[in-house]
Amino acid sequence: MTVDGERRDLLPGRSLAAALIGADLPVTRHDRAGRPRAPFCAMGVCFECALTVDGVPLVRACHEPVRAGMTVQTGRGPHAASTAASTAAGREERT
Repeated sequence: MTVDGERRDLLPGRSLAAALIGADLPVTRHDRAGRPRAPFCAMGVCFECALTVDGVPLVRACHEPVRAGMTVQTGRGPHAASTAASTAAGREERT
């Protein structure tokens, strides 16, 4: 599978959240202030583990099983820093 453009070998059948944590990739997204977020409830209630899987946004990693060929975009990708910076800049302009 691919995580943020890098090939990763994660164990199939585990939840994506557990596999990412096991691969030392716990950040799944950034909030509007640019702070990193990671799985919290592991039940699909909090949406802290939401990421993009195969182009579908807001997939809950705690409910999504790892499977061969997945393309995952987390908050660690190359666009995350620019998104966080533009969000923070927009917040500063409003204050």
